[in-house]
Amino acid sequence: MRRPCVVLSLVILITSLTGCGDSGVAASGTASPTGMAAPVTGPIVVLAAASLTESFTTLGEQFEQQHPGTTVSFSFAGSSALAAQIEDGSPADVFASASSANMDQVVASGDATSPITFATNSMQIATSPDNPGRVDSLDDLADPSVKTAVCQPQVPCGVAAEKAFANAGITVSPVTLEPDVKAVLSKVRLDEVDAGMVYVTDVLAAGHEVAGVAIPADVNASTAYPIARLHGSTNPATAQAFVEYVLSPAGESVLTAAGFAQP
Repeated sequence: MRRPCVVLSLVILITSLTGCGDSGVAASGTASPTGMAAPVTGPIVVLAAASLTESFTTLGEQFEQQHPGTTVSFSFAGSSALAAQIEDGSPADVFASASSANMDQVVASGDATSPITFATNSMQIATSPDNPGRVDSLDDLADPSVKTAVCQPQVPCGVAAEKAFANAGITVSPVTLEPDVKAVLSKVRLDEVDAGMVYVTDVLAAGHEVAGVAIPADVNASTAYPIARLHGSTNPATAQAFVEYVLSPAGESVLTAAGFAQP
């Protein structure tokens, strides 16, 4: 006679447990009060150093393929300009800088925390393939007859160029100061200058359009690339997933192929 009571109690218990399970995750897959992770979907805007143009474009395409429903839009420019945009409230989700100093600026303003360095880069001289200025070494840039393009002094590639000049004990008087490294490379491609101070990765990305002149390691300068999700992100789950993808083995593979070194 007590068996129906036991069965009824078991049914009540199972029903109760099932109800608890349903309340843990919303049917739509969105974040729930239990702290479940939000879905990786929707658009994000990534502000990235100009020297990351080729590699990050590839990473963005791969990320979208791995996460259907996501869209990664990029704004590439000099890191100092991007940091200023973030401080001015420009909407964005991720910042990838070509300088720890510019990232530190964003962290100090309260727009990001805990950046992680994902790559390093070093300088190289770019010339047109026929090298009209006969530039064979860094010392040649000190010749006033050699027209040289350099990044503006507040831009990471400008900072690194000046450090390389100082290490070599030379004084270079650029004929133009450009807002980012791709602008310097453009001056070389258009034969508007004899040489440009760019990154190793830029010479590699330009292929046959330019020639590269190596800078000895003992005088060369390098820069670090940190990345962070921005506090103002309107899609933090997807932003964080993109940061993690850049830091993943897949991201490392793309960056290494582009000529970046690991930190």
